Amino acid sequence: MDAVTRDELDALMQWRRMPSVSIYMGTRERGLETRQNAIRFKNQLRKAQSKLEELGTEKGHGAALFDPARPLLEDGLFWQHQSRGLAVFVSHDFFRTYRVALDFEDLVTATYRFHVKPLLPLLTEDSRFYVLAVSQNSARLFHCTKQDSEQVRPEGMPNSLAEALRYDDPQRQVQFHTGSQPATGKRPAMYHGQGVGIDENKDNILRYFRQIDRTLKESVRADKAPFVLAGVDYLFPLYKQANSFATILEKGIAGNPDALTIEELHPQAWALVEAHLAQERRKALEKYTEAAGKGLTLRALEPALRAARGGRVDTLFVARGVQRWGRFDTLTHVVDVHEQEQPGDEDLLDLTALETVLHGGTVHAVEHGEVPDGSLLACALRY
Repeated sequence: MDAVTRDELDALMQWRRMPSVSIYMGTRERGLETRQNAIRFKNQLRKAQSKLEELGTEKGHGAALFDPARPLLEDGLFWQHQSRGLAVFVSHDFFRTYRVALDFEDLVTATYRFHVKPLLPLLTEDSRFYVLAVSQNSARLFHCTKQDSEQVRPEGMPNSLAEALRYDDPQRQVQFHTGSQPATGKRPAMYHGQGVGIDENKDNILRYFRQIDRTLKESVRADKAPFVLAGVDYLFPLYKQANSFATILEKGIAGNPDALTIEELHPQAWALVEAHLAQERRKALEKYTEAAGKGLTLRALEPALRAARGGRVDTLFVARGVQRWGRFDTLTHVVDVHEQEQPGDEDLLDLTALETVLHGGTVHAVEHGEVPDGSLLACALRY
């Protein structure tokens, strides 16, 4: 699983250059079927090249655009280590691949910008969260989805309280000793400074947690994915006191996490995240219902796109896996919707979502049946 950061998504959303090609495909994660991944990707590249030719790109120039992607066709290791979906973005001097735990319908677009709607759940929905398993002896960060998890190691994050205090204040003496031998055969580690009492030990832990917070703030930055804390109860309020940016869930995984693997932590964390996300979706629906009572909702594509472009959309529900092809004139705000995709068309549902995010709104990319009022999109307006 590739960790798609908010900065990377912002770069994709803000890219403007003709041509910009987006390729989405579902992939097989394991077994003999992984051999089909490269074959299907080759077909997607051919489809992309055909789209460029429809736009008037000379055949040789169009083929050269995909030179960075072609080595993947022979990279057996790449195809054996897939998640559920693959997203590839190609433009002049730009090539990115993301293997993510999202189910993609096969799709190829070629226009002046990248197609991002299939990735929007990574920003606003239930696809991503973090688990921070922290004790005085260990600090581990995991980037997770509902199905997958991987450990990430931000540069500079202290691995323990002792390490944090050593680098925070080299002159400070920190003692370490082990307690009595437990039944497991492992000796629990305990840290304290010379002459340290309870209050000073709390101060040391706060310094440790603030180092972790600074590191995560630099590496995760504007990522709004939920954080689940795993640790002993008395550490929770201390970490929340140190926290300056992350969306720390009110409830965490109580107990010493040092002896637990991510496979053991993940289902407990997902249960907490799922409950949190359900609550957030209820709040979004309540906001939509309240806005509807004031006449501040839209369900038709054309006015919703204009409102998103003008920064008026606060909350947008949009159907994922569905496209509405056409063109939008950014100067006149004229919208042309086409029954069938035409060369140079873009997905106007995707464009509405992109404009909403770029203007600070929230997008919920959901199944078609989950969009309020049974439409392809529904938005609550700021004014």
